[in-house]
Amino acid sequence: MNPYIGHDTQLYGVEEHRLIGGKGDGMRLFEVNNGKGLMLTISPDRCGDITRLRFKGINMSYLSPCGYAAPAYYDSIGVNWLKTFTAGFLTTCGLQAVGSPCMDEGEELPLHGSIGNQPCEQAYWTEDEAGLVIHTAVKDETIFGRKLRMERKIQVSTRENSFEICDTICNTGDRIEPVEILYHMNMGYPLLDEDSIVKIPAAEVLPRDDHAAEDIENWMHMEKPTVGYQERCYYHKFADEAGRASIFQPKLGIGLSISFDATELDGFVEWKMMGVRDYVLGLECGNCYPDGRDVMRKAGMLKFLSPGEKKTYNVKITMIDLCEK
Repeated sequence: MNPYIGHDTQLYGVEEHRLIGGKGDGMRLFEVNNGKGLMLTISPDRCGDITRLRFKGINMSYLSPCGYAAPAYYDSIGVNWLKTFTAGFLTTCGLQAVGSPCMDEGEELPLHGSIGNQPCEQAYWTEDEAGLVIHTAVKDETIFGRKLRMERKIQVSTRENSFEICDTICNTGDRIEPVEILYHMNMGYPLLDEDSIVKIPAAEVLPRDDHAAEDIENWMHMEKPTVGYQERCYYHKFADEAGRASIFQPKLGIGLSISFDATELDGFVEWKMMGVRDYVLGLECGNCYPDGRDVMRKAGMLKFLSPGEKKTYNVKITMIDLCEK
């Protein structure tokens, strides 16, 4: 015990809150403080996703005009997913689908799947020698259909300014199921502006479409908010398992890096959206690309889980602080 303090949260800890008013009314939030400048807001009512990320009091993530929206407002028709796309630092896409709405083997699939709009069945936190751990469990299950569960641990270090997302997906049904997941991580102002330095040391960069191809030489260059901007997406392929990406803001002297196993999460997407108020950079690792499950099936990239089988994915985020160099 520290004799200088009355309560642990003087230094670090987790506080639980509920929102009042608006579409987020009643939603639970875990406010996590590691005591070294790193603060996360985690939403158990939205898949255990990370709504806000702050470092040294500076916002690092993008919050969309939708703001907080409870799962009851989710609409799976077409692209109506966008109406409750809070974004935040992390929105999980999947598990039955990622990317464009499509029909795949007779099943109509919505934009980016439904898991990010599912409330957790369980949500609690613990502390160990390494730091604070948020535990959540969410189901993507239906009668006569898929039965997938995801157990998530967000391990927030109290020794350094980093955290790791560890997801274990289990097929609890009696048939082989396709499984897609995309970690839709969203960078926002003031971390993101036209001076931000973005590095993705991939072996190959591919444009998603002709519009992205027109400006592929500038995939790493950010721009000022631009009226009428049309999103550009780039697919980055890594030469080995060392998947990584980073963004650094020279005016603030801070940034963050993302690391993951690129042989497991083999579909990395850069979403460059430089619009007015829709100003966001997505650095997104996943086990597929966001072109629709039917396209991934034809491309041979679609992953499957057999009955009772489990699959674990890990993503680590580390803060960059020039003052600590």
